[in-house]
Amino acid sequence: MNDGISVGRRCVGVDLHLHRSVIAGLDEVGEQLGWVRIDNDPKALVAECRKAGRGVPVAIEATYGWYWAVDALLAAGFEVHLAHPLGMKALRKRKRVKTDPADAYELANLLRLGSLPEAYISPPELRELVRHRRQLVKLSTAVKAGIRALLAKHNIRLSATQLESDTATGLLDALALPGTYAVRLASQRRLMLVLADEIAATEVELHRRLRHHPGYRNLLTVKGIGPVLAATFVAEIGEIARFPTSGALCCWAGLTPRHYESDKTVHRGHISKEGDTLIRWAAVEAIQRQCEPAVKAVKDGIVARRGKNARNIAKVAAARRMLEVVYYVLRDGQARCLAPAAAA
Repeated sequence: MNDGISVGRRCVGVDLHLHRSVIAGLDEVGEQLGWVRIDNDPKALVAECRKAGRGVPVAIEATYGWYWAVDALLAAGFEVHLAHPLGMKALRKRKRVKTDPADAYELANLLRLGSLPEAYISPPELRELVRHRRQLVKLSTAVKAGIRALLAKHNIRLSATQLESDTATGLLDALALPGTYAVRLASQRRLMLVLADEIAATEVELHRRLRHHPGYRNLLTVKGIGPVLAATFVAEIGEIARFPTSGALCCWAGLTPRHYESDKTVHRGHISKEGDTLIRWAAVEAIQRQCEPAVKAVKDGIVARRGKNARNIAKVAAARRMLEVVYYVLRDGQARCLAPAAAA
């Protein structure tokens, strides 16, 4: 007797942690094969999963540091499925007992039933570079804020807006702060220059890797999208074919509104923001500067109808429109909404 689901196919669930992990297996009819706890090691992980059969499907949750485990399993020929943490969290709210073996069995069973909330396993190289640049920019912003805060303690306000500019460099060189303050300012200035060099080197490496990528080259033709934003879209979105529509991409990026409906009650809220934060940032950044007329018209139309108080709402709406343009440019090489402007 069996439940008629995934007959003849064993499944393995891996509850991954920082130091140790639990591996559990289910047989062809959903019966438990047993579980084992191992110290995190690629060879041990592959060896235990292989006991269920070569190339069996393996479900593993996208927890902290999952890259090494997925890389090891893929290299060993396993069919790896990455469970989405947010989807798993929603499912586990119904559980009264939570243990590592129970979580591993749950992953394997959801995979067997075809109900596993999956996350996309993207090629890590480009994403790592894009996210590394983002962290460098955050550090640089913090250092610059520290310099301005240090000067404010002495009632000094620089007239230059960019601390890396020649004007700001000349003003900072002319300052004579007492004792420890001078030492701290010199240290912060050195950090600022080092971070600026690292950011520039990362941007050069991104362009070198993507300069022959058709999606990257096509995105550079869209007004408002430069090399950094184009690299962000390409690296974070990955395979555009995994999104059936532009609306699906916008939903994945968290740029679609929340919707709650029950009987006669309907609530429509702000955007969900449940998605890739870098994509949302890139879409908003792309509409801040000189962008495509078809995108700018969305923002201008909302401000004209609802007034200046709706400027943030208008920016979000324009960002969603820009992301739709990105979708069609990556999928088709062009966006039809931009064709009339180009012809004109």
